[in-house]
Amino acid sequence: MTAFLEQLVTDHLITTPFGAQTTAAEVVTGVDLTGRRAVVTGAASGIGRETARVLAAAGAEVVIGVRDLAAGADVAQEIAPRSGPGSVHATLLDLTDQASVRSFVEAWQGPLHMLVLNAGVMASPLERTKEGWELQFATNHLGHFALATGLHDALASARGSRVVAVSSVGHVNGDVLFDDINFDRHPYDPWAAYSQSKTANVLFAVEASRRWASDLIAVNALNPGRITTTRLGRHIGDISNSPATFEAGSTDVSWKDIQQGAATSVLLAASPLVEGVSGRYFEDCNEAAPHQPGIRRGVAAHAVDPERAALLWQVSIDMLAASPTTA
Repeated sequence: MTAFLEQLVTDHLITTPFGAQTTAAEVVTGVDLTGRRAVVTGAASGIGRETARVLAAAGAEVVIGVRDLAAGADVAQEIAPRSGPGSVHATLLDLTDQASVRSFVEAWQGPLHMLVLNAGVMASPLERTKEGWELQFATNHLGHFALATGLHDALASARGSRVVAVSSVGHVNGDVLFDDINFDRHPYDPWAAYSQSKTANVLFAVEASRRWASDLIAVNALNPGRITTTRLGRHIGDISNSPATFEAGSTDVSWKDIQQGAATSVLLAASPLVEGVSGRYFEDCNEAAPHQPGIRRGVAAHAVDPERAALLWQVSIDMLAASPTTA
């Protein structure tokens, strides 16, 4: 990208009054979500839990998709508002099990106004689903892809719904490995697998935004920032060669607590400030500029390439069609 084009893009970035230290609750101060329905994946802990809590506190009916239904029910009870119209309910959803995703979709009735694709795993040791899919790609992208496309009609019926894909600054480290997505031939690298899955989140937003524009479905992706205490990084200690690029030299992105980490998700799901915005990538509650080498910020060109986005969409459809639980 030329310097002129970079400046042109930067001049037209969407900005808000909020920033890196804004909390999720502050983003929706004064916003009434009464009558709106939301689904948040990965809401049993971390920023997913805070996202669900804040949306419900603003009046939304929130469904959290969880693998452990009993534990999810406890979380729902803990974060549900003590007064007001908002509520939180737990429903079984295992993103690595396409039969579970299909059951969730088939059970859904009525419109869906907000879908927050938050669940994820990071830098896990090599593990495969029963289809042979690499776990990080299967969880972070394919499960969410199946969920979002399965709920398309519910999103369309809301006439102004929003889909939020939680990506990561880690996407700048690598494109989708279209020639070997499941690491069948390449030596498995947990960080390369993580990077491609997070790039896939952004590419999904780009293509879904294009495909679903006439349905008034806005789709955006985001980097939540580096969160001090979540379960996402639980596998990092198992990896002896965790890349220096993950932390080294990164004075440009500050650490956040969970309340701040959930802010950009809540902004894209519920704030009137981004009404009608679609196909973008945000960080720190503002649209991100193009990534610059050596800086752990911004959106990489490979993650917003429309041809890659269209290719990933077709590859995802083909992979799901080949699964015995979705065929």
